[in-house]
Amino acid sequence: MTDPDAVNARIEALEVRVAYQDKVIEDLNQAVIDQWKKIDALRRQLAEVQDRVEVVEDSAGGPRPPEPPPPHY
Repeated sequence: MTDPDAVNARIEALEVRVAYQDKVIEDLNQAVIDQWKKIDALRRQLAEVQDRVEVVEDSAGGPRPPEPPPPHY
């Protein structure tokens, strides 16, 4: 038969590990949430910059044609 103290020690060790893992999972979840918030903010900024570039291109007459190569080519 197994020693009850050894079984209790193993159960306690497992409970400690589970509690630690729960904390780590919660911390990782919060990190992912924070990253998604930052990604959303960056997407909004990018869309705003793209809109501004389009406005500037439209007011400048559209994109410029490519320059011809220099005469020594």
